[in-house]
Amino acid sequence: MNNFIYKLEDKLKNIIKECGYDTDKVSLVTSSRPDLGEYQYNGVMNLAKTYKKNPNLIASEIVEHLNKDNTFSNVNVAGPGFINLSFSDEALINYMNEVKEDININKCASKKKKIIIDYGGPNVAKALHVGHLRSANIGEALKRLARCLDAEVIGDVHLGDWGRPMGLIILELKKRHPEWVYFDESYTGEYPSVAPVTNKDLEEIYPIASTKAKEDEEYLEEARIITYKLQKKERGYFALWKKIIEASVSNIKELYDKLNVSFELWNGESDADKYIEDVVNYLKEKGLVYESEGAQVVDVKKEDDKVELPPLILVKSNGSVSYETTDIATIWERMKEYNPDEIWYVVDNRQALHFEQVFRVCYKGGIVPEDIKLDFMGFGTMNGKDGKPFKTRDGGVMTLSNLIDNVKSEVEKKINKTLDKEEQEKISNTLTCAVLKYADLLPNRSTDYIFDIEKFSDMNGKTGVYLLYSTMRMKSLLDKAKDNNYSMNKVTGIYSTYEKDIILKLLEVPSVLEKSFNERTLNYICDYLYELTNTFNSLYASVKILTEEDPIKRESYLSLSEIVFKTNKMLLNILGIDVLERM
Repeated sequence: MNNFIYKLEDKLKNIIKECGYDTDKVSLVTSSRPDLGEYQYNGVMNLAKTYKKNPNLIASEIVEHLNKDNTFSNVNVAGPGFINLSFSDEALINYMNEVKEDININKCASKKKKIIIDYGGPNVAKALHVGHLRSANIGEALKRLARCLDAEVIGDVHLGDWGRPMGLIILELKKRHPEWVYFDESYTGEYPSVAPVTNKDLEEIYPIASTKAKEDEEYLEEARIITYKLQKKERGYFALWKKIIEASVSNIKELYDKLNVSFELWNGESDADKYIEDVVNYLKEKGLVYESEGAQVVDVKKEDDKVELPPLILVKSNGSVSYETTDIATIWERMKEYNPDEIWYVVDNRQALHFEQVFRVCYKGGIVPEDIKLDFMGFGTMNGKDGKPFKTRDGGVMTLSNLIDNVKSEVEKKINKTLDKEEQEKISNTLTCAVLKYADLLPNRSTDYIFDIEKFSDMNGKTGVYLLYSTMRMKSLLDKAKDNNYSMNKVTGIYSTYEKDIILKLLEVPSVLEKSFNERTLNYICDYLYELTNTFNSLYASVKILTEEDPIKRESYLSLSEIVFKTNKMLLNILGIDVLERM
């Protein structure tokens, strides 16, 4: 890697070898004692244990070599052998000029692999609600992060389009419109080309059908039968199903567009249906399937399990397949069609048991080789101010559409009303997206969080609005410099502690990206963006960048400003947030 810290780690590793010691990995970390140094190497104690020598003696040997290198302005040993390092201005300036030419230098190691990310997961029979927000935001950001690090990534929305919710929708439509040709078993003609239902109809019908199924066993049984017939592709039900999908997916795409979320694959559970029989037969041939209470199941328990896992049900006693079987068939399809190195599932924490069972069957049956990673990435819930799952004022489930509208109403208060209506609309849409994404990605992926519209729409807090405003101001600064034909070809020096702070903060980008990728969570990037932006704003408030009389200093300030702007833009793009021209 070409980034500054990685190069120094390689250099330090070679120096340690020259001193007669061997180590697999050398890691430099930001110093816990800035008064002693900017970075630390804490591996000497391990070397001392291995070679049975005094750690201070080993540290002194290493420091003697480091002091000969003009990369460092100060190298010292503290405590039992901690090596503290501070960098020379010349080394930092040279590196900043490399980054100015190519922002991609300042990244972590390339992740050359093929990854499928399963996220979104909307059920086409239901309206998208706030619970769908996290899967979409986290999945999209992880996809963008992986691509930023050179991975080939395929995002799959994985629509819920083949289970009982669809059977409930069709049953309720049948009760209301028994005259429709879809329900006439003797009908042999062409079915209508126009969908008989709208997405608004579906949003109204599903809750009613779901409630009826809970209260009426006969109604539920009818829905089960219709679901079974649909999965057998009975002509009328299957034709109506296609029209329901058509109406629902159009709306789903529109909502995801508002969140800067896109998918390479718009597959659903139904796409894996053609592989169900192959999967079941394959697992039977492997001797893994047995009958239990009329159902066909596979054991997934392991000897070292602390909690015993129940068997996975492949085929239910009524002959229908389970969600688990559909997910196994989906993995079968993905391995067959794409042969990925990894498959990531961005799903609610409550689905952990489901995916543990599915993954175990896939590995146990050899559907997925052991060296292919199946990764469950559970996330916590988005809660209201009361700490409970986010609801409407009347206590109902908040739809995603309503949430977006509510946030939009709040951010519109921040917009310059002298702009034309079209630009105001564009700005409000961008700010709405930024508020929702930054709030959603700021906490660690696995934790619950409280969403407060007013708080996360504040222009001065730790919010997407603050980051967009500050980044927009950086761009405005650079645009004005270009208008005045000011030079900003290179960083010429470090003239204040503000610049030094910015440069040291920029050195952290690779480690932030690495940690975010390894732990599959975006909170490190969110926190870092806020810190870097604050550090730059300290320079902006304290130094007259555009009106600096010394052209050499001004060029340096502007060049560093451009690097911060490009870094912010890159990281905001990973989060799925667009940069505004003005607001």
